[in-house]
Amino acid sequence: MSPVLILLLGLAVVLFCIVVLKLHAFISLTLAAIAVGAVTTPEILFDYAVSQGMTDEQATTYSNQLLSQRVVTAFGNTCAKVGILIAMASIIGASLLKSGGAERIVRGALQLFGKKNAPAAFLSGSFILAIPVFFDTVFYLMIPLVKSFGIRNPKKFSLYLMCVIAGGVMAHSLVPPTPGPLFVAQELGVDLGIMMIMGIVIGTITILAGYAYALYASKRWSLPLRDTAEAPLDELEATTTKSNSELPSLLFSLTPILLPVILIAGNTILKATIGTSSSGTGVLKIASILGDSNLALTFSAMISLYLLYRYTVDKSDLQKYVQAALSSAGVIILITASGGALGALLQQSGIGNAVKEMAANYQLAVLPLAFIATAVVRTAQGSATVAMITAIGILGGLASGDALDFHPVYLALAIGCGSKLFPWMNDSGFWIVTKMAGMTEKESIRFFSFLLSIMGIAGLLAVMIFARILPLV
Repeated sequence: MSPVLILLLGLAVVLFCIVVLKLHAFISLTLAAIAVGAVTTPEILFDYAVSQGMTDEQATTYSNQLLSQRVVTAFGNTCAKVGILIAMASIIGASLLKSGGAERIVRGALQLFGKKNAPAAFLSGSFILAIPVFFDTVFYLMIPLVKSFGIRNPKKFSLYLMCVIAGGVMAHSLVPPTPGPLFVAQELGVDLGIMMIMGIVIGTITILAGYAYALYASKRWSLPLRDTAEAPLDELEATTTKSNSELPSLLFSLTPILLPVILIAGNTILKATIGTSSSGTGVLKIASILGDSNLALTFSAMISLYLLYRYTVDKSDLQKYVQAALSSAGVIILITASGGALGALLQQSGIGNAVKEMAANYQLAVLPLAFIATAVVRTAQGSATVAMITAIGILGGLASGDALDFHPVYLALAIGCGSKLFPWMNDSGFWIVTKMAGMTEKESIRFFSFLLSIMGIAGLLAVMIFARILPLV
């Protein structure tokens, strides 16, 4: 069976299990990995091993592995890469929310920009929060403030709403340590510091495009402010009237978010500037230790736990909060690892080499290809993260050797942008936004689905331009 047919089989199994059978993503991805592995013959495995630089003897041993061994090994390798990072990021997010740190960050943004510039505050605040906190959680946090401002200025309610959405969704797919960009960066061998920096750059461009659409949509269509069970209007005042003295300081609240960014990005910058200089060896060694993504996130999680301890009235709730965060992280790790197993077995089928041959004559064709592949999976099954980890299985081999004439971070960003294209009724975020904002399905398509699609396309265009004028290789 050709690599392309094996790829189509894997995609078909994922989509059939998730869309038709309504199975959990972990089970669906695992079954797809088994199906792909089952039809990958020893001859295909041998050729793949040789293409990876193995000797004939090593390739023969590799091709004779049991299917279960290949799936389990790939699953475990992915867990080793992202398990600690996802767990620590989940702790950071939960601690910020429960301690009031996230609320303080939002207020700080509003204070910085002023109430008249609330859209800019919502854009920046949700983007910053979505770096360590999942979009669903960011939206839960921000919607009371959006409605509170909407009560004061009902005509701008839809604008405020779309600004929160625009800021939160792009960080979720472009900036580690959220699982999607984290996994893609790890699979492509992209330094996390570079992924963070370029993710923020491209993310800024996309949210500006999203803001432009938000201005247009808010003027073209009206969106009434409605009462909802999840966020009753009569409770909004109680949610937003807590004094700043009862919340952590802004600097303390920002520390768990900024610390890993500074440590990881700082390590990357020092490597690029000091390089192999003997005088900087000691500094580089310390930076490489502190800037290790696992340690950086662990340090940040410890600070966030202290923040939670300091500002939680009932200390007996601490263990409950952490347990809930880790339970949520565990599900994400399972999905990510099973997606990693599928991606690895797709790579073993030789799909990477096949795509390399198709893209040999025009390098930038790889970026829209990655975008479209991710978008198709996202629209079909609803999850941006699942779409990203499925797409990297198709295109991951392109980052090896001299396959690209630009830095693989651009491939990672194109995949992230593709995961934004047209979310609809099969997306959990679609329903969270719909129900919490009190919108109808038609309104959500206007103010959510179209918004994300435009941002994704703008991101792809920006990535292609950067890859051309600043290849970073």
